[in-house]
Amino acid sequence: MSDKTLTRMDLSEAIFREVGLSRNDSAQLVESVLDHMSDALVRGEQVKISSFGTFSVREKSARVGRNPKTGEEVPINPRRVLTFRPSHLMKDRVAAGNKA
Repeated sequence: MSDKTLTRMDLSEAIFREVGLSRNDSAQLVESVLDHMSDALVRGEQVKISSFGTFSVREKSARVGRNPKTGEEVPINPRRVLTFRPSHLMKDRVAAGNKA
């Protein structure tokens, strides 16, 4: 497994090289896309990217948890969590990369 992480700068650099936008325009494009995605998620909408996957927000209700060390019951407050479900194409692509 690689220690490399894909960053915003990497994405904007790829757009700069492959599309030909200036570095500033490429960075602004990446920021704009990420802003649109996060705004939609904040509103509770799903974000579907074809052949990649779906981001969605799940509402988790309150429940009683347990401290594994002491066994003490602890209340867990309701919250919203971000989930990602990869597409079948993405799953297949990642699995094929593991075989190489």
